[in-house]
Amino acid sequence: MDAELVERAARGDREAFGLLVERHYDFVHTVAWRWSGSETDAEDIAQEVCIRLGSAIRGFRGSSRFRTWLYTLTLNAARDHRRRRARDERKMQAYASDPALSAMSAGDDEERREALWAAVRALPEKQRDAVLLVYAEGLSHAAAADVLGCSEATISWHVHEARKRLRTLLGKEAV
Repeated sequence: MDAELVERAARGDREAFGLLVERHYDFVHTVAWRWSGSETDAEDIAQEVCIRLGSAIRGFRGSSRFRTWLYTLTLNAARDHRRRRARDERKMQAYASDPALSAMSAGDDEERREALWAAVRALPEKQRDAVLLVYAEGLSHAAAADVLGCSEATISWHVHEARKRLRTLLGKEAV
């Protein structure tokens, strides 16, 4: 039954694709949970697999069982998710280690957080966009560069300049 559904889904049959997802979602979620150890992460990974499956199914050649191929797709998504979380954690730690910025974002003080994001929104457009994509949306510099249509180095430069400007802006407010 999978072979027929895969063939139809690869040709663009949405109903067949929906049936495949419905039929294998629990399997994908279970594998994702085993690899991530978190229900929330497993849900995110399973959703990512469903999204990837939409385009990847055209590349399924049938040299292995569909479930085996889907297992590989799920493991790759779980690994990507783990790497993305580790990268995001490193970025947030770097961001929090900046004394001027961490003083403004520490704790539950909503006013300070609002002041930080107000200062971010007051940055020049390109710096603001880079900071919002990287820190608020959690995109990598490469992904932010794709969104803004520039190089990764340009995003890094805008973030660097924004951090310098924020230190100045927030330093004056803190005094």
